[in-house]
Order: sequence, then structure tokens, then C-alpha cells
Amino acid sequence: MPRLRERIRTRIPKIRALIKDEILSKHAGETVGDVTVKQVYGGMRGVIGLVCNSSYVDPYKGLHIRGIPLDELTEIIPEEMFYLLCTGEIPAKEDLEKLQEEMRLRSEVPEHVWDVLRALPKDTHPMTMFSIAIMAMEGSSIFKEKYAAGMRKADYWEATLDDSLEILAKLPTIAAGIYRIRYSMGDLIPYDKSLDWGGNYAKMLGVPDPNGEFAKLVRLYLVLHCDHEGGNVSAFTARVVNSALSNLYYAVSAGLNGLAGPLHGLANQECLKFVLSIQEKFDKAPSKKELVDFVLSTLKVGKVVPGYGHAVLRATDPRFTAFYKFGEKHCAKEETFLIVKRLFEVVPDILKEYGGGKIADPYPNVDAISGSLLFKYGLTMFDYYTVMFGVSRVLGFCAQAIMARGLQAPIIRPKSVTNEWIFDKLGIKKK
Repeated sequence: MPRLRERIRTRIPKIRALIKDEILSKHAGETVGDVTVKQVYGGMRGVIGLVCNSSYVDPYKGLHIRGIPLDELTEIIPEEMFYLLCTGEIPAKEDLEKLQEEMRLRSEVPEHVWDVLRALPKDTHPMTMFSIAIMAMEGSSIFKEKYAAGMRKADYWEATLDDSLEILAKLPTIAAGIYRIRYSMGDLIPYDKSLDWGGNYAKMLGVPDPNGEFAKLVRLYLVLHCDHEGGNVSAFTARVVNSALSNLYYAVSAGLNGLAGPLHGLANQECLKFVLSIQEKFDKAPSKKELVDFVLSTLKVGKVVPGYGHAVLRATDPRFTAFYKFGEKHCAKEETFLIVKRLFEVVPDILKEYGGGKIADPYPNVDAISGSLLFKYGLTMFDYYTVMFGVSRVLGFCAQAIMARGLQAPIIRPKSVTNEWIFDKLGIKKK
């Protein structure tokens, strides 16, 4: 059966030929979208300007990974997801084992990384520690070494794959180590080569897990957050940086810095705070009537209901649904889950009526539930949640970079214009 490296090697020439011979040679001058003034001033929202083959989001059906609806992928593990992101195929058992073995061989974190992390101020944000840890390993970049030696352009993808495997193999240990160092949880927990990638991460965090439910949640979390098209802040940032042939250590660190922003990776924390505020106010999971009154009072003072609405989706996020099913199975009577469940039962209808039908998406996204489940299992340090998000999203960063280098994608360099250019274009006279 084909292994990851050989599978990518066989796919790249076919895709490049298709792009060159069937798309660019015959349709290079055709228009694929229009750009409005609102989009120019609105952060390029909705502008079609990038190809991302690893995933796409359908407004009504949600995230698809390599064309497969996410709800069909909730039983696979993160290593299988990475293989799928890179090749479009779920690996056969032998191929999965080969990939896992290769990652285990690369899993040891250099000692100087721990020295750097322990030398940081005690109150350093976990995402800052995560970004610094990745950059602390940049000197060992295989891409950098081979590029300096005169590597062929056709081989860029393979060196990028090597860097991807090096980074991904070490991520669980680094991320778990950050948790234990930052929050004074005791000694680092050694990597267990008998466990899978997600199982290792769960174990090394040190969260009590007598029946293995937390490990199942971690695996699911890592699968659900792995990729979300190429235009979100973190994926796009990583893609732009790597397009300059900055190696993946630079690109991954940059992507994580984008993920750290309050408008991107911190949303699940805000949702959890909202759920806990409800629990504190009522000292229990409130009734539907109590919850309706609470949500309406929240809206009337100009606040939003965290976790509801999405820039692209126009239906319930299938990632929310996957977590919801997990909660129903494993913690149906937990107060925080009951609050999430009852919010789901009342908020969409409230938003539809309150917004007069003008709210594009009154349904829950993944952030409406993910933090509550982590909290239930004892991962209660809110600032850390984005690190776990980052561990998952690096799967997508790496897969997108491998294919971009394999298809010899150029440096990303959109054109910007001035206000004066817009004035002239629209025939507006400056006052």
C-alpha cells in the first residue's frame, strides 16, 4: 500500500498538469468573481483569491475535508486526518502505522526548547510560549538546510513534508509541556510511544482520565479543528509566510500568532464564560423559560450571545453537532452541558425573531460547546484553550504548505490601492 510520501509524489505531477493544461492554458483570462467596494474596505471578506484543496465550507452543510462531509470523519484519529488532508484519502492500516512510526521517531523535543520556555516570565501567555517554542526549533529546519545547499524547486514539497513531520511529531509534547510549566502542574509527563498522537497529548497534559473519555474528547477536538479553508486568519497567515519560502517553523509560528487574536482563536473561551455566568446566576442549569428571559435581557443591553452565528455558515455547525453527540453520550447530566443544550434549544428561535429575520446565521458554531466540554473534564485554564486549537490547526497549516510547494504556487502578493484610487474609480470628488 502507498505510504504518505509516495502518495503525495504520485499526485503532485497530475494536479500540476491539470492546472497548467486544462485550467491556466485554456481559461486564464476568465473571471471567477467580482470585488465590491465593501469587500475592499471589509477585510476582503468573501473575495475569491486563493485555492485551498484541503477543505471547504458549504454554508448549509458545513466543513468538508477533501470533499468528505466532516460528520463522516468524526471516528478517525488526527494522524488519519493529516494523511487525508495531504492526499485526499484515508490511509490504509499499514500506511497509518508507517506514518505513526515515522512521527514517533521524530518526537523528541530538543532540550533547549524547555530551557527557553522555563526562562520566560511566569505570566507569559501560553500562546506566546507555543509560538516561541516553534521558533526555537527553526534552526533544525530541513527545508532551510536543503534550500541553502541548492535544492531543486521540484523538491520543495518533500523538504516541507519533512519539516511538517518534525513539527507535528513534537507538538503534543510541547503543548502539554507548556500547560504543565505555565500552570505549575509538576514535572513533564514522558511521551509514550505506544500511544497515538492525540492519546499522547491527553496523557501528557496530566488531566485525570480514569475511563479514557478525556482522550476521546481530545482526539475529536484535534480532528474537528484541523482545517477550515485557506482564508481564515491563521491559515492564510501561515500560507502567506510560507509562500515567501520562509520555512514551516516561521510559517507555523506566524499562523499561531494570528490564531491568538480575540476575533479568531479565543472565541471558545468567551462562550464558556457565558455558560458559566448562567450557571453562577441560577446556581444550576436554568429552565427554558429562565434561559429565554436571560438571553433576551442580554440582547436588550446590546450584547451578543457568544457562539451563535458564523461568517460563512448558515446552519448549525457540524463541528458543534459532533461535540453535542459526544456530550449526550458521555456527560448528558453535567450542568455546563445542560446549559449548552438548552441554549441550543432556545437561542436560534430567539435570534430569528429578535433580528426580524435579518440575522444571517442564528445557529451555533463549534465554539458554543467546545470549551464547556474541556472544562467538564478538568481542563479549566481558559488561556490554554487556544493552544489546543493551535495543535489541531497546524495539521491544516502543514498540509496546505506541502501542496502549495508541490504545485509550485507563487508568492502571495495581492494588489492594494489608496483611498484616492477608490475616489477616482467611483467618480467621487474629494471635499
